[in-house]
Amino acid sequence: MDKIAYFRECIQTLLTHYAKDDISTDDVEVQLIFDTQRDHYQWLNVGWQQFERIYRCIIHFDIKNGKIWLQQNLTDQNPAEDLVNMGIPKDDIVLGLQPPYKRPYTEYGVA
Repeated sequence: MDKIAYFRECIQTLLTHYAKDDISTDDVEVQLIFDTQRDHYQWLNVGWQQFERIYRCIIHFDIKNGKIWLQQNLTDQNPAEDLVNMGIPKDDIVLGLQPPYKRPYTEYGVA
């Protein structure tokens, strides 16, 4: 399996695992978005709670320039470390949710 295919598999497995405990209701739906052509992967909550619109991106990954970009994480999970535990090198993970000037000081890739 090539590197990018493995990245896709790991991201989809991880998001599916994380989202399994998130509960859809009649009013708020849990959505997993796997765009394997453009390499965007998201876990969303979409719907309504009474008069409040719910549109929440819980976790968002992209694959860009041969690296996994963690764009959003609203959980107490550590998806970057979980990807490392799945065999992905830290240099292949960019913390896109960190400002560019901070990325060189993380243990992960810079872009």
